[in-house]
Amino acid sequence: MDRRAKRTLYIATASLAGLLFVMTTPAWGLSSPNFQLDESSIGTSGPLNQSSSNFGITDATGDIGVGNSTSSNFQVDAGSKTNADPVLAFAVNTSAVNFGTFSASTPSTTTATFSVMNYTSNGYTVQLVGSAPSNGSYSIGALATAELSQPGTDQFGVNLVANTLPLSVGANPDNGQFGFGSIATNYNTPNYYRYISGDIIAKSDKSSGITNYTITYLVNVAGLTPGGRYTSNQTLVVLGRY
Repeated sequence: MDRRAKRTLYIATASLAGLLFVMTTPAWGLSSPNFQLDESSIGTSGPLNQSSSNFGITDATGDIGVGNSTSSNFQVDAGSKTNADPVLAFAVNTSAVNFGTFSASTPSTTTATFSVMNYTSNGYTVQLVGSAPSNGSYSIGALATAELSQPGTDQFGVNLVANTLPLSVGANPDNGQFGFGSIATNYNTPNYYRYISGDIIAKSDKSSGITNYTITYLVNVAGLTPGGRYTSNQTLVVLGRY
């Protein structure tokens, strides 16, 4: 798709969202014996990409808007300097977590954070892949359904929200940098934890600035849970939709 087609698509999408754009009256192409601009207008907008063997114009002056405008279903990125190349950026901000010592009477929690940004796409999904904490052949029971913390029983689960039980821990997603990320069903209810390897835990349904997520991990053990060192490897898989 050439640059002209992309610009037309953005304007059409924005109009479906009910956004207001001030359109200028098109003029015939400007020309002289040596040069010609076949896409020009009188007003705030300027020409699209124009070039010859000796000259080129790649930007405009006096844009009517720069940045992102959005509604629940549509969005538009405006400005002559807007880069059309898709970008998916992802950072794990916590490389390792430690629960400390497990106790049959007290839940154990810890947190990890990651950040996602995507641009000129149809959104992204984040999957959490890995196993429950294990010690040799024994694994702490992963929660196949979202459940409250129950000390004295084997439980391993996560969520991505601010919790108040069994204690205040975790945080809701931070979309302060023009983000539109959200938490997936089963991981978005405070105080309820779940873990199924491969589940989608976070997503965005459209292009998004930076969203910072916090994963809260919960472990409960029974009185007869074998002692020893428990370990677990977790992998975050981020997929962009284009």
